[in-house]
Amino acid sequence: MICSHFLRDLTIFFETGDVRLYPVSVKAPNGEKLELQLNPGDSVMDLRQFLLDAPETCYFTCYELMLHTKDGSVHQLADYNEISEVADITTGGCSLEMIPAMYDDRSIRAHVHRARELFSLSAVHASLSTSLALQHDTSRNTSTEAVKAEVPELEGLGFMEDTTGLLSELVSSSSKDIKCVESLVFSSFNPPPSYRRLVGDLIYFDVTTLEGHKFCITGTTTKFYVNSSTGNTLDPKPAKSPFEAPTLIGLLQKISSKFKKAFREILELKASAHPFETVQSLLVPNSWLGAYPVCDHKRDAARAEDALTLSYGSELIGMQRDWNEELQSCREFPHTSHQERILRDRALYKVTSDFVNAAINGAVGVINRCIPPINPTDPECFHMYVHNNIFFSFAIDADLGQLSKNQSTFELKITKSSFEKVSSNLSQASSAVVNVEKPNDSTTDELNGVTDVAPDSHAELQLADNEQATYASANNDLKGTKAYQEADVQGLYNLAMAIIDYRGHRVVAQSIIPGILQGDKSDSLLYGSVDNGKKICWNEAFHSKVLEAAKHLHLKEHTVLDGSGNIVKLAAPVECKGIVGSDDRHYLLDLMRATPRDANYTGPQSRFCVLRPELVAAFCEAEATERSKGKSELQKTPAVADSSSHISCDSEVSVEATAVASNSLDTTESDNIKATQDCDSSPTENGGALSDEILLNPNVLTEFNLAGSQAEVAADEECVRKAGTYLKDVVLPKFVQDLCTLEVSPMDGQTLIEALHAHGINVRYLGKAADMTKHLPHIWDLCAVEIVVRSAKHILKDVLRDSQDHDLGPAVSHFFNCFFGHIQPLGSKGATNSTLSKSQKKDHAAQQLSTKSSKTQTRWKSGASGKVTPPSYTHITSDSLWSNIDEFAKLKYEFVSAEDVRVRVKKISVIRNLCNKVGITIVARKYDLDAAAPFQTSDILNLQPVVKHSIPVCSEARDLVETGKVRLAEGMLNEAYTLFSEAFSILQQVTGPMHREVANCCRYLAMVLYHAGDMAGAIMQQHKELIINERCLGLDHPDTAHSYGNMALFYHGLNQTELALRHMSRTLLLLSLSCGSDHPDVAATFINVAMMYQDIGKMNIALRYLQEALKKNERLLGEEHIQTAVCYHALAIAFNCMGAFKLSLQHEKKTYDILVKQLGEEDSRTRDSQNWIKTFKMRDVQASAQKQKGQALNAASTQKALEILKAHPELVQAMQAVSGGGGSGNAGASANQSMGSTMLGENLQRGRGVDERGARARAGATKKAAAKGIVARQQVIPPHLLDVLNSGTSPEAQSNAQSVAPKKDTNSVANEQGDGKENGSVMDQDKAPAGLGAGLGALNPKKQKVKPKAV
Repeated sequence: MICSHFLRDLTIFFETGDVRLYPVSVKAPNGEKLELQLNPGDSVMDLRQFLLDAPETCYFTCYELMLHTKDGSVHQLADYNEISEVADITTGGCSLEMIPAMYDDRSIRAHVHRARELFSLSAVHASLSTSLALQHDTSRNTSTEAVKAEVPELEGLGFMEDTTGLLSELVSSSSKDIKCVESLVFSSFNPPPSYRRLVGDLIYFDVTTLEGHKFCITGTTTKFYVNSSTGNTLDPKPAKSPFEAPTLIGLLQKISSKFKKAFREILELKASAHPFETVQSLLVPNSWLGAYPVCDHKRDAARAEDALTLSYGSELIGMQRDWNEELQSCREFPHTSHQERILRDRALYKVTSDFVNAAINGAVGVINRCIPPINPTDPECFHMYVHNNIFFSFAIDADLGQLSKNQSTFELKITKSSFEKVSSNLSQASSAVVNVEKPNDSTTDELNGVTDVAPDSHAELQLADNEQATYASANNDLKGTKAYQEADVQGLYNLAMAIIDYRGHRVVAQSIIPGILQGDKSDSLLYGSVDNGKKICWNEAFHSKVLEAAKHLHLKEHTVLDGSGNIVKLAAPVECKGIVGSDDRHYLLDLMRATPRDANYTGPQSRFCVLRPELVAAFCEAEATERSKGKSELQKTPAVADSSSHISCDSEVSVEATAVASNSLDTTESDNIKATQDCDSSPTENGGALSDEILLNPNVLTEFNLAGSQAEVAADEECVRKAGTYLKDVVLPKFVQDLCTLEVSPMDGQTLIEALHAHGINVRYLGKAADMTKHLPHIWDLCAVEIVVRSAKHILKDVLRDSQDHDLGPAVSHFFNCFFGHIQPLGSKGATNSTLSKSQKKDHAAQQLSTKSSKTQTRWKSGASGKVTPPSYTHITSDSLWSNIDEFAKLKYEFVSAEDVRVRVKKISVIRNLCNKVGITIVARKYDLDAAAPFQTSDILNLQPVVKHSIPVCSEARDLVETGKVRLAEGMLNEAYTLFSEAFSILQQVTGPMHREVANCCRYLAMVLYHAGDMAGAIMQQHKELIINERCLGLDHPDTAHSYGNMALFYHGLNQTELALRHMSRTLLLLSLSCGSDHPDVAATFINVAMMYQDIGKMNIALRYLQEALKKNERLLGEEHIQTAVCYHALAIAFNCMGAFKLSLQHEKKTYDILVKQLGEEDSRTRDSQNWIKTFKMRDVQASAQKQKGQALNAASTQKALEILKAHPELVQAMQAVSGGGGSGNAGASANQSMGSTMLGENLQRGRGVDERGARARAGATKKAAAKGIVARQQVIPPHLLDVLNSGTSPEAQSNAQSVAPKKDTNSVANEQGDGKENGSVMDQDKAPAGLGAGLGALNPKKQKVKPKAV
């Protein structure tokens, strides 16, 4: 029975991807038989994983697989083969047999490890949604009461104001483990004596069963058996009652009946779980909350054995993995056919994921001082490490150095010296390959030979030139590595790379170039420079590969001068390094400036302020479009057109650029160098193809000397400056406009940064974004808090670096109290002493550095000193901390904190943000953030590493998803479903199910099924997305909140309102943790909750939620914003359902006034609102006439409405506001005007009742339905405040039951709205009043167009 349940779920797991499966029977070693559904493309490793997941075979680990075919032949399956390479299973009649194999030291330990895994339920990650559905099914089966009577009211509107009290609800209590044995540990008889090794003994175990019996078990090469050992003497003979089995679990089942029963329960529980809840996730997100009260720490010998091995990611037995060879070999896989690309992508993803996990473990070992350095004589913070074939080095926080450089000029020298040393260490190829020693006093002379920049502080210049070891340059290097990996140029290789932040330190982990540490090839540097341009190497073969990659990255081939005046042709930044390893592969590294410099930040301290790749791509596309418009004019001036062949990025992209291009014509031919000639002739050889490309010079606006003519250099600079201007004057304002229109609606700091990056905006522009969004309180608050948290993060990391191991918990709690509470100075001169202590600490560090020591070294060895000094963190006070935060924010983000910013951070969403950024875990208890010291040391549970990596994505699946979005936008459901299913199939083969992109596919599949009217299928796909988001993004990620919201709306579509409201309750909880209560998405959720209550007749609750949504929208968006009109219309419909037509009329008039002002009287939505006004007037007149005749209609409903108003005075305020008329909204008219074509691009008929809801769903996928949301990539969904405004059904239909359309969102940054749009047939079915339009949300077909991506 377990097997059939498992296989059914497994079939569901795969059927969405349209993978053709064939049945193959399997015979287990214990004689049991089962059937698997296999694809010929499955590898034998996949087959082994299937068998590990099947309950009947989950505890078999050491066996050979024999394939019996229909013709009677037998084939042995090797692990790395595909099934199709051995035999054809499509003909049928194939079977598999598991033949037990011999154990060895490695495999028997793996077998025991697997057995321990099976004893635990920790691998089952049960989703709350799964539990809610099971509870609902159970209650429905045991109760016959109507659903309406069962629906409870949510916690209430005020619950979001006290989110700290709800933290414990987020941390689900882990299911209790079912105990199988009392203990199972390696025996102290290990290792086996030599004479026992000669007869096959491999390992001994001590087992205590639940019955209390103790056994000593021998593990041999063929079996496990109970020996006769007692006491302290080994007796290897089998026990009197012989028990033996080929597996450990099989033996335990024989010697303990309670074990057999408990293990059966575990298997049944795992089999009943959703398949996605048991699949392993490669990279588990950090959790910032821990259970409260803290669970008791109990004895576990097995856990202790695993922890004390201290492997830090390396293999305990066997050879260490050669990460670089594995990665580069995978990149060399053939990838011409579809299946070859899948295999290559899967291999790359698996190797890179394993590398990241090993890098995390190794970095933790490095920071915990468990791994020795390879240069122990250098200062501690400059140490380099090699562990598990991974190279580790430290990066230094230069931003904090810039913050405090004005306090002490001596500290600047420290930073300069530090950067020089770490710079040479971080670039492992620089010193090891070329044997270049870089003393601390040599960089100045090197710079003088190649630098030609504006006069500035000499110390600042040294600081800028050694930023290669800073946090920012490490980030840039990772981004550059990703860019070149995505370019995927054959023969050009990059290193595997990860950045790990832990305990205040930043560690850069890289794979090792073959031969680099041995220094066996002194001529390995072929391309680029290791001495800041003093000597630049060049190689024709290497350059051709770099040039091919440069075309993908929009980089220009250009010439530069080295320190000796030699001209060198490059297509990459000067400081990049092209190295040939001992494996004869060409490696390109140190890609801190893979994109051009940001012209808006040109100071020496901003050398590595570069443009984002997204911005470069968008700028080149925009300039190419501008060029195509002016192409006809350019053709009229042949001389100017010819000059474009010599200039690749400054050609006439606008009318103003014409003069620059023509001036450069006379001088570009003066250079007769071979490199320049090659560069100039290449466009001609390609038929002028490159002349139409927009390419940027990565080395302009730097200290390096360019070798081109003055006009060409000026044109290159102008082109890069244009890109900076484009970012500042076009992209940033467009981003702010999208925020105003809710086309982009970030929920928390993470989604805000992702939205910025998706638009090509760097984080350093946060301050400018905040200044431009002061009219949007929720966005300004989000930007301001993000700036403050990022500033506090740098200071907290500095505190952690300066704290000893036993002070980490107290240091974090003290910092949190200073940040969220109010900590006074220790004495009357506390504030002054705090600053002095900081300066004294830096001076002390300088002295240590000057004597070949380090601050870290001094801290770690301070225990030997007889002096007892208080920890440095104790000098921090609230005032001094906030002073440093304000200074940091002003310096890095050009942001001046508001006076009330210290009050704004007193919320749980800010605690969550800071914890996630630093990797802190706190207990999930209620915190009094108004107290002076809300945190205690016991509240800090853990410090976890935070990682950034370059794990590749599957480009083929990504392209399929993008095409599917377009098809869905066009209403082509069958094609969209096919594309999304194919993408799902590819992704699950490449990444497995636990990946963010797989969640996206599930969401889009759910949307397609929803529009097709298959609610059950939509729920199944949405459930998958929810589980993946919970496990891959986190329990409280905004995408997880949206997943719960969509599940609620789908359940409501099936009339399961109780289950829907329970999911909505979870949605509100998650939203309160991520963004707080003041956000338009919260108002949108309130409206959806109100619609659900309205459908089941609980109008009093519905009105309260609608009123709260109205207040939020008026406060956040303005009284004249279109979303405010949505709320007024929703209230009008609600009062209409109650028969209070006068109130409906008042609210609809307010809706009409807002729409007239924002959209004009001729807009279809405005006319629809006018028709609703006429309808409400008519109904009011009819009701009055009937009342005069003594036929009072809906008197009870009207009386009920009056009672509700008396019970809830806040609703009366809305009536007064409506009667008062007109409000002064603070949302800009121009921004709201754009809502006409973007926000209201979808309408959804409010069909009432089950039949009309189904008709609406089936007709909900016409071309204009999902056009806006689906096509707009990297944008945030407008909240579902439009649901009621877009209603076009009759008031009679509105009075029955209202259905809500689901909200779609892409990965945190990108949200799309999935409301369906009705066609004419549905409108004909609805008995709308005469003259009533197609609904307030119906767009004029001439006006509705797909908006292009903002950048």
